[in-house]
Amino acid sequence: MSDIRVSIDSDNCIGSGQCALTAPNVFTQDDDGFGTVLPGREDGAGDPLVREAARACPVQAITVEES
Repeated sequence: MSDIRVSIDSDNCIGSGQCALTAPNVFTQDDDGFGTVLPGREDGAGDPLVREAARACPVQAITVEES
């Protein structure tokens, strides 16, 4: 299995919360309601729902990069 790197483009995020709902082990929402990757979970934490969360984002603010 490839290593992945998960990030959220905060300039594009609209705070829909789909990432946190879909993969709560990796994503949360900050105090302003915008999506963020949980500290230490930038590698996706082995969660199979990370890619589904990226697909669920209405503005495609989530990037899942293979390394």
